[in-house]
Amino acid sequence: MADENEDPREVAWHPRHTQQLVGHAEAANTFTKAFNNGRPHHAWLMTGPKGIGKATLAYHLAGHVLGQNDPVRTARWIAARSHPDIFVLERKLGETKPRKLKAEISIDDARELLEFFSHTSSGGWRIGLVDAADDLNTESANALLKLVEEPPPKCLIFLVCNLPGRLLRTIKSRCTRLTLDPLQADETLLVLKGLALEPKVMFEDLQVVSSLAEGSPGRALSLLKSEAAKAFEEFLALAVHGPGKALAISNRFGGKGAVPDDFNIFGDLLLNWTATRAAETSSLSLSKAYSKISEKIRVANAFNTDRKQAIMDAVKLVQEALKVA
Repeated sequence: MADENEDPREVAWHPRHTQQLVGHAEAANTFTKAFNNGRPHHAWLMTGPKGIGKATLAYHLAGHVLGQNDPVRTARWIAARSHPDIFVLERKLGETKPRKLKAEISIDDARELLEFFSHTSSGGWRIGLVDAADDLNTESANALLKLVEEPPPKCLIFLVCNLPGRLLRTIKSRCTRLTLDPLQADETLLVLKGLALEPKVMFEDLQVVSSLAEGSPGRALSLLKSEAAKAFEEFLALAVHGPGKALAISNRFGGKGAVPDDFNIFGDLLLNWTATRAAETSSLSLSKAYSKISEKIRVANAFNTDRKQAIMDAVKLVQEALKVA
């Protein structure tokens, strides 16, 4: 496990290490066709839910561009963060200990990207990869806008964006958008099987989180580390919907070892399941339960109230709704 002072992104399954692109073939083909025609657009905005492989696609495309003559060495350099013709703009670690990721990409960080593009390329194309554009603040976004408006020759900019609504309209209007969809469950499983996960994970556990991850390998990795997935498995496996079972599930979210992230992950899983079931059965009772559960989760987070009780109440709401659905 990484020390608390280390960058949490320095893991063996970071997107820059990925050798095989799973899914997103249409988006990849759109770019490679434009690039192979000799005059690709200079700025590409990759949008879609978090964790579905947008950064992986960006690194894959960067490798395609920079590795025309020696793809193996290029992949090795990119994985080691040592390729001279790619600059990754992302949040930096804070200076104080324990060192944690800063909340946003600063103007000084963005200026480093501008400085990078002011230098001569070692071979041909130069690539800036913004991961993620959601983290830009007003100043750094405006600095990036200048680059997107007036790009230097043989410049490519890949912007990974989870929430494009937050991005400056003027930046979006100057980009070619690649909209990525969530992966299929079997594709998510294929991604997870290809990762160098430590400690090793049982195949059955990978199958479970792949089925719950809604097409996001990033979300699946979060589920592997959480009590939420185990609790949700218990919920799905309930043969008898009774208060005793609700208590057993909610016990995972109480006590000193409880993690707020687990609470929110379980809440998301339960809400998504309830919404899907309500849509499939046209159940008004499940729709009402969904609204009440959303409010309970919001209140628990906003006012730091008893999360164990919130989960128990949420499970009971679903149980009651199912009785009349």
